[in-house]
Amino acid sequence: MGRKKVEIKRIENKSSRQVTFSKRRNGLIEKARQLSILCESSIAVLVVSGSGKLYKSASGDNMSKIIDRYEIHHADELEALDLAEKTRNYLPLKELLEIVQSKLEESNVDNASVDTLISLEEQLETALSVTRARKTELMMGEVKSLQKTDLAEKIRNYLPHKELLEIVQSVDSLISMEEQLETALSVIRAKKTELMMEDMKSLQEREKLLIEENQILASQVGKKTFLVIEGDRGMSWENGSGNKVRETLPLLK
Repeated sequence: MGRKKVEIKRIENKSSRQVTFSKRRNGLIEKARQLSILCESSIAVLVVSGSGKLYKSASGDNMSKIIDRYEIHHADELEALDLAEKTRNYLPLKELLEIVQSKLEESNVDNASVDTLISLEEQLETALSVTRARKTELMMGEVKSLQKTDLAEKIRNYLPHKELLEIVQSVDSLISMEEQLETALSVIRAKKTELMMEDMKSLQEREKLLIEENQILASQVGKKTFLVIEGDRGMSWENGSGNKVRETLPLLK
């Protein structure tokens, strides 16, 4: 028969709880020590009792070095989460670059509106900012690590050669991505400026045509007004002459 599974729950008796805590704590620390030896790993164990007393143990490295490494990795995770939050509403970099390249093709470039280009410009600026931040983060992280431990110790215990190469490749890929984003951003800005200048030129031409049409209409209205005034004067003269004729004819007779 197999062993009966013990239900894990709080031990109500205080003395029994303290004895169990002491045994389990020592067992946990011993397991951590064994794992460190078997797998050449650095392990830190921090235990806080119910009364608030701290117990700590380190294997494979001293506690301060392990905590330093944890802080570096934890800072990287926080920055990564922050960057992820910033880019949550934006397209992935690869997809964004594909859309930009599509928009800049000769067949599509004339169909891109100023609003579309402004939207792409904003996303490219954000993507470029994120890429630069990540590149700086990797490079500064390496500088900090090298300052805390010498290079030989780092390669032997902390960063295997393969992982070191992966970091270098990551920085190179980020630099390449940064260059692509800068190029795409320059092209987008140039095209946006070109379209805005064309729109401005078109508006100026329309304004010029409207001014000319207004001048023509004003000229036509002026001529009609002049003819009406002259016509009124002619009619007044004829009426005046008729009255004079009717007044003088009887005198001549």
